[in-house]
Amino acid sequence: MPPTALILSQVFHGLVLGGMLALVGSGLTIILGTLGLVNFAHGALFTFAAYAGWIVYEQTGSYLVALVIGALLTCALGLAIERTLISRFYQRPHEDQILLTFGLGIVITEALRWQFGGVGKTMPVPELLSGALRVGPIIYPEYRLAVFGIAALALLGCYLLLYHSRLGLIVRAAIEDTVMVRMLGLRASRIRSMVFGLGVLAVGVAGVALGPIVSIYPDVGARFMVHSFVVVVIGGLGSFPGAILGGFVAGQIQTLTSIFDPAYSDLMLFLVMVIILAVRPRGLLGVEGRQ
Repeated sequence: MPPTALILSQVFHGLVLGGMLALVGSGLTIILGTLGLVNFAHGALFTFAAYAGWIVYEQTGSYLVALVIGALLTCALGLAIERTLISRFYQRPHEDQILLTFGLGIVITEALRWQFGGVGKTMPVPELLSGALRVGPIIYPEYRLAVFGIAALALLGCYLLLYHSRLGLIVRAAIEDTVMVRMLGLRASRIRSMVFGLGVLAVGVAGVALGPIVSIYPDVGARFMVHSFVVVVIGGLGSFPGAILGGFVAGQIQTLTSIFDPAYSDLMLFLVMVIILAVRPRGLLGVEGRQ
């Protein structure tokens, strides 16, 4: 039996990882659940955010500035892609959407590799958060706790925006009845862009926040993209609360499995996903139709 301190430490790791997976997965599910678009460029945008945050931090020395500017730059790139390319594919078959976003992901990844090479970059932990706190029997890094806080605040902001604001009401109306939205003088294309931008902003925050924890290299987003799809499937396709629940479930599965053998953490995650789908084909909180 592993020591209690080790188990508690891994539970905390799972909360931090789960928060980030929930944030990445929520960005994916916002786009999928409202626009019906499977965005395979999600992982590449995560990588772009990590590099953007690293560059801004190197130039300014301010973590807060790096977090804000890095996330906004990622959102700007996402909006540019959406307006110029993706917006033309909303009414196209899903196969075309997948090919487009998958190709865009490759282009972004290879552009980053060409610019920065394949050697990993390291974003320093902010000096203010470089210490550690005693939490019961364990000592836990302050920055990892801060990352959990960033994820929680970002998820709360997305939730309030989508479910408790006029914008969220308009977004849901646009998805259900575009004719009515046009009669009200609103442009459905602009609303779609706002939704896509919000989803990309979420992954941008996650990419910058994880910069000091993971090595930043061109393919770092691929792993998070795969895990974010698992999160969405576990939680339920198109369900924002499901993405949050799925993220924390996935985080705990991976970190607790790592106590015994890290090599089996991904295997266990996919095994749990298969079991959940066998019992609840729509995921834990999935419902029929898009939300």
